[in-house]
Amino acid sequence: MTSSEASDQQRSYDPAAEVVEVCRDLIRIDTSNYGDAEGPGERKAAEHVATLLDEVGITCEVIESEPGRTSLVARWGGADPSRTDALLLHGHLDVVPAAAEDWQVDPFSGEVQDGYVWGRGAVDMKDFDAMLLSVVRARQQAGEVPDRPVVLAFTADEEAGGHKGAQVIVEQHADLLEGVTEAVGEVGGFSATVRGRRVYLIEAAEKGMAWMKLTARGRAGHGSMINTDNAVTRLSAAVARIGAHQWPVRLTPTMEVLLATVADLAGTEVTPENAPALIEEFGGAARMLGAVISNTTNPTMLSAGYKVNVIPTEATAYVDGRFLPGFEDEFFSTLAELTGEGVEIEHVSHQQPWETPYDGDLVAAMTRSILAEDDDAVVAPYLMSGGTDAKHFRKLGMRSYGFAPLRLPADLDFTALFHGVDERVPVDALEFGARVFDRFLDQV
Repeated sequence: MTSSEASDQQRSYDPAAEVVEVCRDLIRIDTSNYGDAEGPGERKAAEHVATLLDEVGITCEVIESEPGRTSLVARWGGADPSRTDALLLHGHLDVVPAAAEDWQVDPFSGEVQDGYVWGRGAVDMKDFDAMLLSVVRARQQAGEVPDRPVVLAFTADEEAGGHKGAQVIVEQHADLLEGVTEAVGEVGGFSATVRGRRVYLIEAAEKGMAWMKLTARGRAGHGSMINTDNAVTRLSAAVARIGAHQWPVRLTPTMEVLLATVADLAGTEVTPENAPALIEEFGGAARMLGAVISNTTNPTMLSAGYKVNVIPTEATAYVDGRFLPGFEDEFFSTLAELTGEGVEIEHVSHQQPWETPYDGDLVAAMTRSILAEDDDAVVAPYLMSGGTDAKHFRKLGMRSYGFAPLRLPADLDFTALFHGVDERVPVDALEFGARVFDRFLDQV
């Protein structure tokens, strides 16, 4: 009998009993976030989560920043009154939109097919919401609440920067987070296979976000005439330079640890020169990890003009910029050079990067909980290319990590499913995640 089996026999509850059905139910509630006033909002999902918690005696505080844009916060645990250092467990309820005609299944059906739960939010991030709810409900009903006080937060608007969700909680309802010293959220704890070994990636850092609107102005005129002050030409040149720029490799402390782990598996050492090759060891996950050894700038939208024979006065573009912790000054000085004169830069969203030291009791608890379920695994930190609500919660001084554990098939291109078509999560990975997270709560 393994230690995992022995521990499971001692439990009076199954932490994974509801995880699949809870995930399916959440997917069926359309919470598409278009980044503007459109979309259904998170109200129905928040009410559903509040009901699930209320059923087991956990009361929630509902926060609605705008009609339909709903978050909720609850206090749980704290069986040991001497523990005052609370732990925040947070997940978001919104998802990016999905075009049903592009999918094999209805993206809001929560269908189970071929051993996967399919649907928008299956990996970003209603899977972790479901793990958290399944574990909390099971433990609450069994009377197995953590000694440490826990704050549960389910937020709105993360997919548009969290300004109507986590930011509102931090700026207007910080009392609900009183005593919180550490936080755990999404996009960490999933496995990637390197040289036949599963490596579980714990998020310990995030790049900063610079969503920017670029505007060039010029002289309007007839399209048949010479015009040396063309806004479209000026903007297009700037966008081309920004999109084609090769940013230099920069290794942060988090990525030095991860790449040293991979170098050890590959029988080599890590250097800035071989960092891209080590990243390729991650297969499909290199799509994400390749973006966190340098700053990045990706043009995403262009707009100009209203008729083919009219030179417009103005042209605009949007750029998704992401900068590494410690390299913000380099990012913005280089961006100014690439943009050039005559193009105005306006920030749509500007959020700071963060990096938490990969040490301490919380890291040890995450590592032990994974190894208890997968004892041949390797656990290491990584820096995430995108952003999460941790950017807001860290403003209150919390040490933050991403830990939504999933044991994934080696041939699954997992990172391609984030915001992608046919988003899906393996059923057994959901159940694995619930068991691991339950073990984690035993140790925090």
